[in-house]
Amino acid sequence: MASTIFRSLQVHPFLLYPTTLLRRRNGVFHLTTKATQSQTDTQQRQPQTKVSTSTQSKKLDKIPKDYEAIIGIETHVQLSTLTKAFCGCPYNYGSPPNSSICPICMGLPGALPVLNSKVIEFAVKLGLALNCNLSFNSKFDRKQYFYPDLPKGYQISQFDVPIATAGYLDVDIPVEFGGGHRRFGITRVHMEEDAGKLLHAENGNYSQVDLNRAGVPLLEIVSEPDMRNGIEAAEYAAELQRLVRYLGVSNGNMQEGSLRCDVNVSIRPIGQSKFGTKVEIKNLNSFSSVSRAIDFEISRQVQLHSQGQEDQIVQETRLWEEGSQRTITMRKKEGLADYRYFPEPDLPAVILSQEYVDGIQNSLPELPEIKRRRYEQMGLSMQDVLFLANDKNIAEFFDATLTKGADPKLVANWIMSDIAAFMKNEKLTINEIKLTPEELSELIASIKGGTISGKIGKEILFELLAKGGTVKELIKKKDLVQIVDPVEIEKMVDKVIAENPKQVEQYRGGKTKLQGFFAGQVMKLSKGKANPGLLNKILLEKLNSES
Repeated sequence: MASTIFRSLQVHPFLLYPTTLLRRRNGVFHLTTKATQSQTDTQQRQPQTKVSTSTQSKKLDKIPKDYEAIIGIETHVQLSTLTKAFCGCPYNYGSPPNSSICPICMGLPGALPVLNSKVIEFAVKLGLALNCNLSFNSKFDRKQYFYPDLPKGYQISQFDVPIATAGYLDVDIPVEFGGGHRRFGITRVHMEEDAGKLLHAENGNYSQVDLNRAGVPLLEIVSEPDMRNGIEAAEYAAELQRLVRYLGVSNGNMQEGSLRCDVNVSIRPIGQSKFGTKVEIKNLNSFSSVSRAIDFEISRQVQLHSQGQEDQIVQETRLWEEGSQRTITMRKKEGLADYRYFPEPDLPAVILSQEYVDGIQNSLPELPEIKRRRYEQMGLSMQDVLFLANDKNIAEFFDATLTKGADPKLVANWIMSDIAAFMKNEKLTINEIKLTPEELSELIASIKGGTISGKIGKEILFELLAKGGTVKELIKKKDLVQIVDPVEIEKMVDKVIAENPKQVEQYRGGKTKLQGFFAGQVMKLSKGKANPGLLNKILLEKLNSES
């Protein structure tokens, strides 16, 4: 049986380096190492707690106005390539531990990396979408550090020549958070590989190493310190997720670790140019957590400043505890880590041609920011714009419906109300419903043209959503054509008035709200098919004719 030695987390008195054993069981590799109790405790998952947006706004209001927060975010995006960055192993979230590994993933001697060309393509795509300057001649570097989930003892990354630099990301802040448009700078985008994962035992006595994730391609996006509160940081991260999904370079699922945010927060008195001491926050698994963690950390630092204890703010990494809604110390940072970068000797330089870049530029889809501006020009409200452009598939459904000649505002209303409610209740995406853009357009046209009423339109909609079919077929099959003949409607009005003399007397005595009662009775008699406008016109004439 072979064994592989790793540098351990816990030192035993009788071993120079305690071992991490690699065992094959049923065709699957299992690696085990020891871990300290404190480390396990800090990395355990905390229970989820929901906090309303109004609570977040109140937290912002409590921050003294004589301080300003300086916030930057480092985001790791896991790329949706079929295989890993430097080998042919696939990566599927949730696979059994160490079932997708090879000598390259494991860092075995003599195993040489071969770059996946899709990683470069996706990096260029994202760099262009983030309005960056591309490096036409970049390289990979070795980042040296030692941890049980890093089998080689170094990470293949990029150091001094990243593939993209000096970009920006435009963000629309939702109306409920004050609205407005912000532009956040992007310092750099670089390619690198992911490390493995430590699985900590519940009793804290040991940790197991899963190398499935080792070698999975990542793009790290480093922002400028341009954000000033938790809301802005969360919206920046959400826009980044939206962007990578539009581009198709990543699924951006935070729950699966496909998009991970490490936030750097410091504060300084208003007017001071020098930055305060930077604190890093990890363990942020939702945009809501990003916002709440930052606002808590700002409040914590402001409180220490106001009490004259600013020396208590030290450079450190803190974890966000979801259960207690606070940040706690994970580890102190004595100084900058010495990663001893040097050029990766086993990989050639990455050289881009203008033709290659132009080809990717021309293949880019309409990006979220451009789509939002287009929707605004249609006269849609910012609330409508943000909802429709948030999901690429919903935006495509909306645009496809418009190509059939439907009114943008009416289409937006149907998608945001009844269709969105149906998808939420049935837990479906817009690609999974039976309704097509063509039939939604036909439904809107049938209501607008007077063929059916809005009430009947809703009934048809829910059948189309659940079972499919066409609007014309359902109208014909269920005899739902709207009654627009004034004579036929007048007969029904006369019948209702004759059957309700008491209510007629009350109406003519001043209880004009009873008009709704009469209209409801006529609609009931017509099985919902009477034209509402014509019905109310005839009804008012009849009710007021004797007064």
